[in-house]
Amino acid sequence: MGRQKEFTGVVVSDKMQKTVVVKTMHLGRHAKYSKTVKLHNKFKAHDEKGIAKLGDTVRIVESRPLSKDKRFIVKEVLKKFQKVEITPEEIA
Repeated sequence: MGRQKEFTGVVVSDKMQKTVVVKTMHLGRHAKYSKTVKLHNKFKAHDEKGIAKLGDTVRIVESRPLSKDKRFIVKEVLKKFQKVEITPEEIA
């Protein structure tokens, strides 16, 4: 059997129990115009401990089918999302 597929992406939804939706991006060629374009895929991934939160960058790996749509497992959180707070004093 071949190697497991491995992707890096950003968590776009964590509203389900033990499941996150990860959006991955890769570059591809447009069929007609041959321009390089960004292509996106969304994968549902199993997150047993609930460590991945909205906005985090994670690495997911392929596994056996866990449900109708879920075929990946969160391997690790690469980077935590940091929300930037802007105060009114900083704007003025």
